[in-house]
Amino acid sequence: MNAGKPKDGQPERLIVESSQPGTRLDAFLRERFPDISRGGWRRLIDEGKVLVNHQATKPTHHPRAGEVIEIHPAEARPVDIGPENIPLEILHEDDWLLVLNKAAGQVVHPAAGHAGGTLVNALLHHCAGSLSGIGGLARPGIVHRLDKETTGCLVVAKNDAAHLALSAQFAAREVQKSYLAIVCGQPKMVSGEIQAAIGRHPTDRKRMAANTPGRSRAAHTSYRMMEVLNHASLMEARIHTGRTHQVRVHFQFLGHPLLGDSVYGARLNRQFTEQTGLTPPRVMLHAASLGFIHPQSGKPARFEAPLPPDFLSMLKKLRTR
Repeated sequence: MNAGKPKDGQPERLIVESSQPGTRLDAFLRERFPDISRGGWRRLIDEGKVLVNHQATKPTHHPRAGEVIEIHPAEARPVDIGPENIPLEILHEDDWLLVLNKAAGQVVHPAAGHAGGTLVNALLHHCAGSLSGIGGLARPGIVHRLDKETTGCLVVAKNDAAHLALSAQFAAREVQKSYLAIVCGQPKMVSGEIQAAIGRHPTDRKRMAANTPGRSRAAHTSYRMMEVLNHASLMEARIHTGRTHQVRVHFQFLGHPLLGDSVYGARLNRQFTEQTGLTPPRVMLHAASLGFIHPQSGKPARFEAPLPPDFLSMLKKLRTR
């Protein structure tokens, strides 16, 4: 599929390279832009925001070779989600996007149990309606996510052209994502590659697991040891795929779960506390840098987020002990 360079306020145009007789249009677009759910694509198609050869169509349409698919900008319409004056640490902002250093404990978008106080609420206040609407009512501007306890770099789209361009880079694994993590113990190898597929845990649907039977998806993480600490290690991880909880699951798979991770490393975290007398305040994971091609300029952009105080404090304690 070929895509034209997006322009602010203009539709994204995709040319279908080969017929897809066994694939519906909503599933076809979901594969191209995986950060938008299939239900989200059905909504956009039903609202006439997706045209095929300039004509409205149905989600059940099967794309044919040579067809031109147009995705038109949608206005963000957060019905029950109000703006809240919540402080944001902004690393970069322009007319197309902004890059944040997400705070620990902040949920990205509203969900069950988190109706307010989320990053989306803060963005609605800060951007005053200037956010992409393609992610749906509950996720205006959200291209990718970080776990609640994870800090660091997160990019937000201000218009649909930026959202689609960034989403395509994430799907094509062209975004450079680097994390810093403190893990239990010291891995035998100071650097290496973890290639273990990730899927839903077979008995606990809230968790993920490596190499589970069924619908696991390929996952690849590169790592290197940055510093040996007291009963722990500071690690850098570069993820080449974007699976849910990937860094946490892969370091558990390596036998060295993240400090503070009671979901994927409860036993070793208890041992760590017994050995050091320290209890981490949260999962010790920080999205240190993010690199991508800017959707407006077409030039490479890279951003770094400074370590938060709780992460630095834990490092200091583990060095002095």
